[in-house]
Amino acid sequence: MDAFQKIPNEKEQRDFYKKLRTKLVTFLESKTGRKNKFADYLMFVPDLFHLLIKTLMDPAIDTKSRSLIGATIAYFIFPMDFLPEGVLGFGGFMDDIVLTTFVVNTIINKLGPEVIEKHWTGDEKLLDVLQKIAETSDQIVSKIPVKSMFTQYVRHESKDDKK
Repeated sequence: MDAFQKIPNEKEQRDFYKKLRTKLVTFLESKTGRKNKFADYLMFVPDLFHLLIKTLMDPAIDTKSRSLIGATIAYFIFPMDFLPEGVLGFGGFMDDIVLTTFVVNTIINKLGPEVIEKHWTGDEKLLDVLQKIAETSDQIVSKIPVKSMFTQYVRHESKDDKK
């Protein structure tokens, strides 16, 4: 079975996007959501997921980058990751945000921002969002229980990209 056959169709993507965004808005308007120290970043979750899906389907993206994007999408939807959403609620998306930012930055550095930016649907400029997340990612990553393993992976991938 082709990997693209597993990707939700346009309507399913829009429905997922709207549903996730609505749930996030409701959560962020709640008392718990307003107190969440990463609340400003959580609204990027639907936009980042949408960006991954759209970028994966872009014929301008090379095979290695598609593999990296596909793995990130799988991580995004896998129920048991470093910070599982099923256990932590919306706070569990923080590791997904950090990983997605790393992958998108890697692709931007390799192929240029225009290849990615055309798929961005967020309210803020993509590069501004990535910078905002990157500036806070050390704080986010420090909350991940297996920080050293995550850090090693990021360093290893960065070295591979420089080759």
